[in-house]
Amino acid sequence: MCLAVPGKIENIEGTDPVFRCGKVNFGGIIKQVNLAYVPEAKIGDYVLVHVGFAISTIDEAEAQEVFEYLRQIGELAELEEKQ
Repeated sequence: MCLAVPGKIENIEGTDPVFRCGKVNFGGIIKQVNLAYVPEAKIGDYVLVHVGFAISTIDEAEAQEVFEYLRQIGELAELEEKQ
């Protein structure tokens, strides 16, 4: 199953819209993510990330709801084990 996982943007690098990227926090695990598809995203925003690309912005309540669903189906086990 393919999932988009929510994360919080910690910083943003670059000004070129195609190469704009940022560090996104997924519950303590930080990954570099391409932000080209969400030009409106800013530091502190939550984004849905699929295969290294932020595909949309979401509010914090929605991000927490998605995390809860993922916990319920056991998809966060890998992330939680690494903390």
